[in-house]
This record gives sequence, structure tokens and C-alpha cells, in this order.
Amino acid sequence: MATRYHPPVKRSIQIEGHKTSISLEPIFWDMLREAATRESVPINALVARIDAERIRAETPPGLASAIRVWLVSRS
Repeated sequence: MATRYHPPVKRSIQIEGHKTSISLEPIFWDMLREAATRESVPINALVARIDAERIRAETPPGLASAIRVWLVSRS
């Protein structure tokens, strides 16, 4: 179970032509990959959709936080 508590891993994602780095724990990267596969879209496209939703929020969270909340709310 020790691997469950792995620190965040930083990866580069391209959103609408702009590269950004996102730090997520491996379990969230796995969940994001699975969600993208289920929806038949690339991870970048799914992250772009989450980002667009996040920006419309009254108090937008950081992108990594928005991804975590999106994933947990759909599991």
C-alpha cells in the first residue's frame, strides 16, 4: 500500500496550443487516463475541457485541484 502515497508527478500537457505543467499523484494520472479512454478523447482534450469548466467557476481553483475534483466527482 505504500505506493498509494506516492508524491505528485509533474507532466507537460498542451491546452489549446499552450504547454503547461500539471502535478498530480500517480493515482490521479491513472484515473485521468482511464476517463480519457472511456470518453474516447486524448488526455489533453479532457484536461482542456476540465480547464474550461474551471475557468467558469465563481472562484476558479488551480488546474490540478480542478482535475482532482472532476475525477472524484465522476467516480
